[in-house]
Amino acid sequence: MAVTIRPATSDTARFVAAVTPDDPTSLAEMRWTDATYPGIARFVAADIDRVVGAATVGRIFVYPPDHPDLWASLVVARDVRRRGIGSALLHAVSTHARDAGKTGLQFRTWEHRPEGTDFLAQRGFSELERARMVRLQLTQLAASPVVMPAGIRLTDLAARPDLVSGVHAVAVETFDDIPGGDTPMAAGDVAEFRARDVDRPGIPASAFMVALDEITGEAVGYASLIMIPGSSTVAWHDMTAVRRAWRGRGIAVALKRATIAWAIDHGLTALETGNDEDNAAMRAVNGRLGYRPLPDEITMRGPLFSGGA
Repeated sequence: MAVTIRPATSDTARFVAAVTPDDPTSLAEMRWTDATYPGIARFVAADIDRVVGAATVGRIFVYPPDHPDLWASLVVARDVRRRGIGSALLHAVSTHARDAGKTGLQFRTWEHRPEGTDFLAQRGFSELERARMVRLQLTQLAASPVVMPAGIRLTDLAARPDLVSGVHAVAVETFDDIPGGDTPMAAGDVAEFRARDVDRPGIPASAFMVALDEITGEAVGYASLIMIPGSSTVAWHDMTAVRRAWRGRGIAVALKRATIAWAIDHGLTALETGNDEDNAAMRAVNGRLGYRPLPDEITMRGPLFSGGA
């Protein structure tokens, strides 16, 4: 098989969706990433008749621009694996990262697809973090009453778009506390936070729940959803965050119940989320709310690839 590596076109999203349906993307999602985080590169491996592999590389959204790693993804059609196509794509994304002044790459792999983890481990990658993924089936589930703790009022960004700055302040304080990896997450400035966590396609403003201190009107926590690319019935929990001084009062549970109620009211069939294995507090919240385990998501980190099998 004569395969060439070339810059990707719109066929990338269709190929990735076909090969890895549990890690979907879409043209809208690709356009958003290109506009919000310039410098992303995409490659496809193709023979005469079809695309047989694809890879993407770009900035890790929740790390500052000077972080030494880039994120990357790589998929190869099952019927043509073990022919050097994955290595050629890994070389392409590594070359792009090297040209950008970076020294490493981070990939997501999954517990139920060990071939991806093994491929990277054989090329010097090791596990950086592991997220325990869970799913809440909403079909025939009745929404539980959302009871906010005393002194807390619930609203959403559709009703109160002026709260974005206050929500950003919550993120600045709380992102640093999220377990996982060896670099704290960064909220970025208000403009970046808005682009990534508020205005991104698939984030409904009416599902972006905000907890307010009734006395001061200050945002003390929030929870948001993002629709899975290409789906109108399944969403991810994008973030649930509560300021340190307000934790332990049931705000996170109430916020999450509010997003679940929104999802049920809007005809969604399931919600998915994941938390680092060390994030016992949020994993306990998920357990209380009835979420059930999915295969773990693994972040693999390793050096830039110079070639070889």
